[in-house]
Amino acid sequence: MLQSHSPWDGRPIVLVGLMGVGKSTVGRRLAGRLRLPFVDADHAIEEAAGMTVAEIFAQFGEPYFRDGERRVIARLMDGKPKVIATGGGAFVNEHTRALILDQATAIWLTAHPDVLAERVGRRDTRPLLRGKNPRQVLADLARVRDPIYAEAPIHIVSQRGPHEATVAAIMRAIGLAPPHAPDPQPESSPKPSGAEQ
Repeated sequence: MLQSHSPWDGRPIVLVGLMGVGKSTVGRRLAGRLRLPFVDADHAIEEAAGMTVAEIFAQFGEPYFRDGERRVIARLMDGKPKVIATGGGAFVNEHTRALILDQATAIWLTAHPDVLAERVGRRDTRPLLRGKNPRQVLADLARVRDPIYAEAPIHIVSQRGPHEATVAAIMRAIGLAPPHAPDPQPESSPKPSGAEQ
């Protein structure tokens, strides 16, 4: 699903959505395409705290983490063009959500829970999934969080396949690519010299 939106106005672009949807990977690639700085909010929180997200959750709990997350994102909302990937729960916080909606271009990346479970299964770094069935947790989170994520003015569905297709969809949604531009295809290997054209 791609919702139309007015052309990007130079404010920070903030990617929101469930864990595993590709916010960090897509954000990094989008920033590269736009020649903008990229900030992963979770990494900024880890730098500020001197601990990993998992360590913060284990030692202080989720409410403490969410408060630090809110403060870090508020600091990142400085009006300068950049791409920010948020943690899955950031946009759920009422104050953080209001700040993002007021001072940034919010983009909700969404995907089917099966796709998300497949992606998060590649690493065991997600505190909310430890010792649980990832697909069930993600489906439960989607039921609660999707109506909140839907407040973002731009909605992009992330499919199985190259993240570059998601980047291309975002570029179209913010008016920086023709509306019917094809998604980039992986480069094919060059033909050997003398091969028929």
